[in-house]
Amino acid sequence: MIDKSRILLTGASGFIGKNIVESYLSKRYCILAPSHKELDLTVCKDVDKFFLNHDVDYVIHSAVKPGHRNAPNKDDLFYLNSRMFYNLLHNTSKFKKMIYLSSGSVYDMARQDLDNVNEDFFGHFIPEDEHGFFRYVTAKYVEKIEKIVELRIFSIYGKYEDYAIRFISNALCKSIFDLPITIKQNRVFNFMYVDDLMPVLEYFIEYEAKNTTYNVCQDSPVNLLDVAKIVNEVTGKNLPIHIAESGMGYTYSGSNSRLHAEMPSLQLTSIKEGIGHLYDWYGNNKNLINRDLLLFDK
Repeated sequence: MIDKSRILLTGASGFIGKNIVESYLSKRYCILAPSHKELDLTVCKDVDKFFLNHDVDYVIHSAVKPGHRNAPNKDDLFYLNSRMFYNLLHNTSKFKKMIYLSSGSVYDMARQDLDNVNEDFFGHFIPEDEHGFFRYVTAKYVEKIEKIVELRIFSIYGKYEDYAIRFISNALCKSIFDLPITIKQNRVFNFMYVDDLMPVLEYFIEYEAKNTTYNVCQDSPVNLLDVAKIVNEVTGKNLPIHIAESGMGYTYSGSNSRLHAEMPSLQLTSIKEGIGHLYDWYGNNKNLINRDLLLFDK
């Protein structure tokens, strides 16, 4: 029997973490997914003890204290996220590589258009929002460490995301209950289906990366109004689409050309196909949807 590589997955109870645990990667590797009670990443001695008691080959770091508009508590966001990151790096001698799931927010998404930006755009601006600044500070450190591959994920969607605020899931859940689809302001995003992240993770576990940072996003950007129309098409409904503010908000899209150059065989799920898969999942898990959360927009 061939021993499987052992992976410490942080943030296993979150949106991306849950999808990783339920993916084919759990059969490919031995994934250690401790809960917060089992491992508090903000406490250095606890992290050190975990690595002393467990053999770990790779780390997939997806844990993060969220700063989005539906986050219940944004206190100490920069401090706690930084502690988790550096407590893991305190143990770099005990693992081969860390795959750090970062964000396009490192480029400063809150104040300007990010239109097909590539990895070299990093550093042109220092984000003023706390989450973006945390990503920026850690990304500056990643530049100096050989053992880390930073995946800058843009707009990723799929099962277990927060349907109260995440647009694609919000629109699909509203469709299930025949509610109007609402858009605060039309914007352009690179929506990537979460299942497409799994072969990317597998690649960077199995192979040495040519670079330290990669944008991870869909090939083609799409605006929210067109996404809403696709939702109507996929669901076979013709629900009204309400846009609260006129004009276009900031574009949030990145270039994935570096990722494709590294993984030329990578095939990404089209937005229509991904929405279809997610709609089927919500249809089979309607009991997980609280209709009351869909009646007002945050």
